[in-house]
Amino acid sequence: MDERVLGATGLRVSSVGLGTLTWGRDTDAHTAAELLRSFVDAGGTLVDTAASYGDGAAELVVGTLLGDVVDREDVVLCTKGGVRQTAGGARVDSSRRALLDSLDASLARLRTDHVDVFCVQQPDPATPCDEVAATLEHVLVSGRARYVALANHPAWRTVRVADLLAPHRLAAVQVEYSLLERGVERELLAAAAEVGAGVLAWSPLGRGVLTGKYRRSVPADSRAASAHLAGFVAPYLGTDTAPVVDAVVTAAAGLDIEPLEVALAWVLAQGVASAVVGARTPAQLAPVLASRAALPAEILAALDEVSAPALGYPERR
Repeated sequence: MDERVLGATGLRVSSVGLGTLTWGRDTDAHTAAELLRSFVDAGGTLVDTAASYGDGAAELVVGTLLGDVVDREDVVLCTKGGVRQTAGGARVDSSRRALLDSLDASLARLRTDHVDVFCVQQPDPATPCDEVAATLEHVLVSGRARYVALANHPAWRTVRVADLLAPHRLAAVQVEYSLLERGVERELLAAAAEVGAGVLAWSPLGRGVLTGKYRRSVPADSRAASAHLAGFVAPYLGTDTAPVVDAVVTAAAGLDIEPLEVALAWVLAQGVASAVVGARTPAQLAPVLASRAALPAEILAALDEVSAPALGYPERR
């Protein structure tokens, strides 16, 4: 796979990233090792994890594999903080205390003294933007991370934090982006470009729905059949997404490739730095790594049309 520069930085990341949402829970350490080895052998570098994935279990697995299965310097390691578990469930907390405590705990689990990219996972209305920016600046100065980013933040908050940091300090935004979720096109993509932040697209396969495997039923071994991930997939299983999925499947048949290759190629054609794919098994990862699809202009246009997000005032007048 090719490498792309992350925003206005000099950091190069693989065009496909390896997500670890299921590691330590649905994906055991042995399978994770096979995934990571295959990914790096195929030229992949970006490995994405988070403190909240399995309440730290994913980071623990990643930490055991770095230096054993692959060399630490062969991966661009991204982790996220700002979501912590409490007695009442997950809580968003982007305060200085929470972010620094989370990052220090992540470094311990990952068995490294720094991550390449540290990302604030969710916007926290209770924490001022200047506190978030100051904390990210401290993370950089202290050497805990080489670059900083924001995930799932609205455009206005992204620009505000970026403005409070030194120029081009905000390296990336990590957002859901696929043919089934194009909301970031309304404002966020333009905001990211304005501040020089690269785009890391998560769930480029529409939470697995764009593979076409849910068109007839819910496979027993799929995320949609999982007790803890069914709610993650459910929003895209309605009839409103069917025309998009059908278009992807039709395009794939015409090009003699897999639907996931069409979905992935579309996202990569939108100028993102990397598309993060959270394969649970080697069988799921193999076609992603083998994909070299580039979509013809007419197919890109057709997919754009069938999946176009609704725009209104003030984005469109």
